[in-house]
Amino acid sequence: MDLFKKCYDFTRADEIKALGLYPYFRTIEANEGPVVQIEGRKIVMAGSNNYLGLTAHPKVKEAAIKAVEKYGTGCSGSRYLTGTLDLHIELEEKLAAFFNKEALLLFSTGYQTAQGIIPTLVQRGDYVVSDKDNHACIVAGNLMAKGATADFVRYKHNDMDDLERVIKKLPAEAGKLIVSDGVFSTGGEIVELERLNKIAKDSGARILIDDAHAVGVIGKGGRGTASEFNLEAEIDMTMGTFSKTFASLGGFVAGEAKVINYIKHHSPALIFSASPTPASVASALAALEILKAEPERVNRLIENSSYMREALKKLGFTVLDGRTAIVPVIVGEDGLAFNMWKMLFEAGVFVNVFISPGVPPGRQMMRTSYMATHEKEHLDFILEAFEESGKKLGLI
Repeated sequence: MDLFKKCYDFTRADEIKALGLYPYFRTIEANEGPVVQIEGRKIVMAGSNNYLGLTAHPKVKEAAIKAVEKYGTGCSGSRYLTGTLDLHIELEEKLAAFFNKEALLLFSTGYQTAQGIIPTLVQRGDYVVSDKDNHACIVAGNLMAKGATADFVRYKHNDMDDLERVIKKLPAEAGKLIVSDGVFSTGGEIVELERLNKIAKDSGARILIDDAHAVGVIGKGGRGTASEFNLEAEIDMTMGTFSKTFASLGGFVAGEAKVINYIKHHSPALIFSASPTPASVASALAALEILKAEPERVNRLIENSSYMREALKKLGFTVLDGRTAIVPVIVGEDGLAFNMWKMLFEAGVFVNVFISPGVPPGRQMMRTSYMATHEKEHLDFILEAFEESGKKLGLI
């Protein structure tokens, strides 16, 4: 069998392109935050993770430019060797204080962070216990841990009764790490953290929460899921990314100093990767300072998202309940999803279309997400496009 046969046989993307319905890899030519330019047209963006609208903030851009002027464009080495700048240390210390944790460690991407934590901590005889809807980066980390002769088990999505059932079957003496998204990236639901924490304590398990979609969105001043539930002292580790609220690129994990120190000296994902670039770190630092100085941005983000969630429901759409920046509109079929995406795009609105097998059959959706910098005129424009396309497709 030719290794490349699967590549030659893959035609689904080309078939969708031929129908003019292909929604992926669209090139953005200019980006102002709520409005972008695609194919020469101004498009209202309703699919970005730029939650606080900081990617275009003058202070964030200025910080990146000054960092390049001082340090150059890259670090030319890993953190372990020649790639640690004073900027890295400054960001680690300030973020650790922000999350009320002893220490914090930077990674070069958010996706890489889970792979840097999970297989480093979960080894022979240990178990990862993972929500079935966790992000792909966590799944990759779980598989790497399993490859290192650990094992992982899954529990039903955000189902604490099932988590308790699953964890009771594991050897009492085994090391256990419960891993969950804080805010789930597809549906925008928040983990049942109080119950999860109790189960972890009762079973002697440790906890890792992925707050990629929670920081800047929930918690006191945008401090994430543990803060939202007043459990900052209880949750062992929080990981996250800079590619959303922090308007940059990279990842982090926060926790006890001894645990972070162990990961720093044992994680191949850290030791063998080039360190985050000066511009990325400086941008994240500037975004952090803005978040601390302007917590009202978090309130504005939630107000915008709540407005859209309720307005879309009033139009008659099936909208998943929630209180985060992610507002999914269920369409229920791949063909309908592609057609609705095209109609919205032609009307001047960009959303993310999720189809099977990325979501279960019947849960195909327009995944919309909002920013603190969306104005009401942007939101109402999005609603008009949804109403028109929804009626044409018989969804409302």
